[in-house]
Amino acid sequence: MLIVGNGRIITRDDEAPYLERGAVAIDGDSICAVGDEAELKAAHPGAEYVDAHGGVIMPGLVNCHTHIYSGLARGLAIEGCNPHNFLENLEQQWWKIDRNLTLDGDRASAYATILDSLRDGVTTIFDHHASFCEVPGSLFAIKDVAEECGIRACLCYETSDRDGQEKCDQAIAENAEFARWAAEARASGDNHMVAAMFGGHATFTLSDETMDKMAEANDGLTGFHIHVCEGMNDVWDSRERRGGITPVERLLQHGLLGPDTMLGHCIHVTPAEMEIVRETGTHLVNNPESNMGNAVGCAPVLEFFRRGIDVCMGTDAYTHDMLESLKAFICIQRHNAAMPNVGWGEAMQMLFRNNAAMATKYFGRQIGVLRSGAAADVIVMDYPAFTPFSGENVDGHMLFGMMGKNCRTTIVNGRVLYKDREFVAFDEERVNAWTLEEAKKLWGRLNKRTY
Repeated sequence: MLIVGNGRIITRDDEAPYLERGAVAIDGDSICAVGDEAELKAAHPGAEYVDAHGGVIMPGLVNCHTHIYSGLARGLAIEGCNPHNFLENLEQQWWKIDRNLTLDGDRASAYATILDSLRDGVTTIFDHHASFCEVPGSLFAIKDVAEECGIRACLCYETSDRDGQEKCDQAIAENAEFARWAAEARASGDNHMVAAMFGGHATFTLSDETMDKMAEANDGLTGFHIHVCEGMNDVWDSRERRGGITPVERLLQHGLLGPDTMLGHCIHVTPAEMEIVRETGTHLVNNPESNMGNAVGCAPVLEFFRRGIDVCMGTDAYTHDMLESLKAFICIQRHNAAMPNVGWGEAMQMLFRNNAAMATKYFGRQIGVLRSGAAADVIVMDYPAFTPFSGENVDGHMLFGMMGKNCRTTIVNGRVLYKDREFVAFDEERVNAWTLEEAKKLWGRLNKRTY
């Protein structure tokens, strides 16, 4: 039994959204009560106590699109990398990295990504992985790290034709094998921590034959997770090589859309494609900082919302801080619209409602809310507000004040992983030392020198 108390509580529960002072009681992997701290302590004598030190107690955050495979890239300069467009950035940097990632490199990348996520209050991630150096077993290697570190993780592999038929077939097989494992583990009732989607890179690196193979191998096990119209490459490929059919139409024809599917980016989609997305109940995921960093444009998220399309929020691994992404989203949408009064409601809906709903769908637990019966994913944020803080303006404080680095304690599935800014569930120093050695090996392979 665990009680998290001595803090303001943001529940994201419409029936009781805010408590000025209170506590959250956790029994095993579930929240059993939210309310007055004295009453909860009296009801559960002997419970372990986690002190919020007057901070903000809130649900753990969800990242709906990230890339573990980029975890060892921080500070890396690949010799000769000087991209002038999005495709060159992929070819000169990211595809070179994934072609040199071994299974140990996957594990090290997972440690780097997951530790940073937990530090930033992210308790659930949807990852889109690529490591064409060693494909078989890569998702299972990442799964093992996710289970060790305690984060909730939905994994998939980035199927692509770009490295030839053998690698493409291996990617399809890895997706299918992992999806079957996840489905069986979920059916047993013992697994609410690891889930699977079926990954595809982007339509410009996926042939019609490959899309058919993906649909056949998946056989309804799960939804698809695919980049769509991130740069203009998807658009040009469709016009020049696919007879003018649009990327979203291609996905529709091959049976890859639907309410379990999530399409990343969708910056250059047409109104007709938006209607297909809406009619099929497909979800989109926006990654604002990455889109700006890659100079690929601003996704028409406000139009997506106007049409009734569900949009989630991710980071594309540009950061692991979802509150940073929240701020970037508002800025780029307002800048693009030349309107300083748009985007607020959409931002909050994406991060705190739609992300939570996607996680709830894939993990079979109620995620993103503090209420009895929900998954015990709870974070504590240090936030000594110097302006009035109440249930009426918490989103304003999220947007203009709070950052991921305010996180002092992270609890996932009832397990205290990070407490008072220190990892308590595993040896961070040992993990970092091993990860550093794997990073040196990767950098050495990329630049053909010793680090």
